[in-house]
Amino acid sequence: MEAYVSRINYGALSLLLSIGLFVAMVFLTLSGHRYGRRRIVVFGEATGQDVVAVEGAIFALLGLLIAFTFTTAYSRLDARRDLIVQEVNAIGTAYLRLGLLPIEDQPALRIGFREYVDSRIQMWRKLKDIPAALEEIARSVKLQNEIWSQAVKASEGNQAARMLLLPALNEMIDITTTRLSKIISHPPPLVYVTLFTLALLSAWLVGNSMAKSPVLSWPHVIGFAAMIAFAVYVILDTEFLRYGLVRLDTAYELLTEVRKSMN
Repeated sequence: MEAYVSRINYGALSLLLSIGLFVAMVFLTLSGHRYGRRRIVVFGEATGQDVVAVEGAIFALLGLLIAFTFTTAYSRLDARRDLIVQEVNAIGTAYLRLGLLPIEDQPALRIGFREYVDSRIQMWRKLKDIPAALEEIARSVKLQNEIWSQAVKASEGNQAARMLLLPALNEMIDITTTRLSKIISHPPPLVYVTLFTLALLSAWLVGNSMAKSPVLSWPHVIGFAAMIAFAVYVILDTEFLRYGLVRLDTAYELLTEVRKSMN
């Protein structure tokens, strides 16, 4: 599991990358402006007319890439929210179907279910601390195996219980793997490298295109760099939940409600 789940503090990393992008864009805008001013001295113009179309294409590509990465990040956010609801429904259904088992076998399984839901809640709360979250995931898997073994044994000779309870348990167990896969699923790093590269190149082109004026318009420079950096931060924050401003705490309260219903 450790091979797939990084130990990086993504919240701090996202913030630092966004701040670094902002500073770099301001610097490159200034650099582009100085280059354009020197070109005016030498050639009498900052940018040839044939370059304007290239600049427009690069700005359009930057806008498309920001839209693409934001859309995919938000779609993954929606998918993770839906999987939480599916897990809650699966747990609730399986817990209700424990009533199909003999009375004497139900108490132990109900206790196991309570411990299991507690473990799933704790896993989410510990997600910022990756080693602790991994330990909680291992505990959840152990509890899954115990619940399954007890249910198989308790349903021997009870065909109705086996047909209804065991598939519900199987769904409850399978959804945890699907959820973990969605949590650790992100775009390839090359996508973000391309996004940052285009943002920096666009900043340089902005400075170059403003070279007709001997003095930069700093409100425009700061505004452009700030908005691009903020858009990148929102994308990163949406991708890496539990680390920044974008969270799924409201959806996760559903697990808490299911746990309360088990008391």
